[in-house]
Amino acid sequence: QVQLVESGGGLVQAGGSRRLSCVASGNTFSNYVMGWFRQAPGKERGFVATITWGTRNTLYADSVKGRFTISRDNAKKTVYLQMNSLKPEDTAVYYCAAKAPLNGGSYYSVSSYDYWGQGTQVTVSS
Repeated sequence: QVQLVESGGGLVQAGGSRRLSCVASGNTFSNYVMGWFRQAPGKERGFVATITWGTRNTLYADSVKGRFTISRDNAKKTVYLQMNSLKPEDTAVYYCAAKAPLNGGSYYSVSSYDYWGQGTQVTVSS
């Protein structure tokens, strides 16, 4: 069992930066693929970024590539999302998610992730 708690959301001006954190509980954090998703009002939850546990390979949605960086610290059981050059269209609730080692689903799919945090709101003003 993994529990996830996000923090770091808030109001930021367009062009600004924000770093989200997600702290995991449980003993097997280092074996999980960790991802960030977001959901804007009236839209479905969508993929933002993911990072594997061992090689720390990363994947990004095209809309955030070059602006967002995902990283993890297995010793601290924490995954981060550094968001730079923020745009109003980045406004959403951001969710941290964990994908179990034996789950062979797509990294990009909401349904592939086994555990979710409660979300943290990021609002980018123009």
